[in-house]
Amino acid sequence: MQALIILIVVIGLLAVLALVFSVRVVKQYEKGVLFRFGRLVGTRSPGLRFIIPFVDVLHRVSLRVVTMPIQSQGIITRDNVSVDVSAVAYFRVVDAVKSVIAVENVNAAINQIAQTTLRKVVGRHTLDETLSETDRINLDIRQILDVATVDWGVQVTLVELKDIQLPDTMKRAMARQAEAEREKRAKIINAEGESLAAAALGDASDTMMAHPLALQLRNLQSLVEIGVDQNTTVVFPAPLMSTIGELGSFLARETAAAAAAPLAGTGRTDKSLSPAGNAPGTAA
Repeated sequence: MQALIILIVVIGLLAVLALVFSVRVVKQYEKGVLFRFGRLVGTRSPGLRFIIPFVDVLHRVSLRVVTMPIQSQGIITRDNVSVDVSAVAYFRVVDAVKSVIAVENVNAAINQIAQTTLRKVVGRHTLDETLSETDRINLDIRQILDVATVDWGVQVTLVELKDIQLPDTMKRAMARQAEAEREKRAKIINAEGESLAAAALGDASDTMMAHPLALQLRNLQSLVEIGVDQNTTVVFPAPLMSTIGELGSFLARETAAAAAAPLAGTGRTDKSLSPAGNAPGTAA
């Protein structure tokens, strides 16, 4: 009787152990791939699943999107500039059976092929294209990876260049280029402003010539602007060209008067001033 009880207990323990080893839980974001004696049986959907202990092997494959950083790669661009480029790739398993059977370690395989593809694609572009056309480079890398990973049951959803490290000499050269470009734009804008100002001043001068009082009003406005700060400066506005003309006439009159004064003191007159126009010393 005692031996029978021991036998029942042993059988019960074996049954419990068999139940423990036969129960598997497949999570909602996973899919199970079942092998029996090393042969593929099929897949198992999420939930509580039972297998035959020591006979079946259940591989659980995650179907979530995986974020994989691609470590920095030393790359020489098409114009012979050395840069360090790092990126990040996003992929997910779409065929659990292929991801288990076709490749030993899908994460390591994608990491290695992503590094080589990054070097190959960036090496086909110049430095300016690498810096300005990152969207096209990302698309090229993703398309190449999709072709390579389709047999592994993996879909690459996105690839993004994360960081581009340039040599210090190249950074200084690009800074000088940007500074020269800014100076060029500043000079062009300044020249355009001078041209517009000259055209506006020309239109204003034409208007003042057509309306003489406009110049006087502008002079009065200048006086108002000068007197804003309560200074003691007294300004008498006068047209520049007319003032110069009047000054020239005044100097001409003074010169003529100074030349005529010695002749008047001797009582002699110049032949050009003789009433009859005769030569000096002849009788009329």
